[in-house]
Amino acid sequence: MQEIRLVRVGDVDFEILSWLLVALADTLKMPCSLEEKVIDPACAYHAGRQQYFSTQLLGEVRNCTNGESAKLLGVCDVDLFIPILTFVFGEAQLSNSSALISICRLRQRFYGLPEDNDLLYTRCEKEAIHELGHTFGLVHCFSYACVMHHSNSVEQIDLKSNFFCPSCLERLS
Repeated sequence: MQEIRLVRVGDVDFEILSWLLVALADTLKMPCSLEEKVIDPACAYHAGRQQYFSTQLLGEVRNCTNGESAKLLGVCDVDLFIPILTFVFGEAQLSNSSALISICRLRQRFYGLPEDNDLLYTRCEKEAIHELGHTFGLVHCFSYACVMHHSNSVEQIDLKSNFFCPSCLERLS
């Protein structure tokens, strides 16, 4: 049976990691564990943008594999970008083993609002499932309620569910 292994990228709140271990195992019906290795995100820092290049961090996550068939999910708390976008919530390799999410822009305080841990944890779960969905070969979905719907803002994340729509579920099986 395939499993999901979380990889810490920098300093990440253990309560969030613990939540993801339980939530992902429950929602995706797959065993989840936490890698011992911690990746230093400094290698991907871009001073001009004051952000971290997600593709480079994704490569570091991918290097954590030891030939097993596990899906790797890097979790960080830094602001991510790819050159053609202002920011990204995460990135994944389509039909491959690795994905990455950042909790930085999922926090209410990023937008100057009072922190809401319930909302943060829900957003983290949705983005983790979304990026892992890409590793299983799923592309962005047109259904607004599907977890695979593309999100350009936290408001769009909040509108979608943490489940795959029937069409995406069919593609998974």
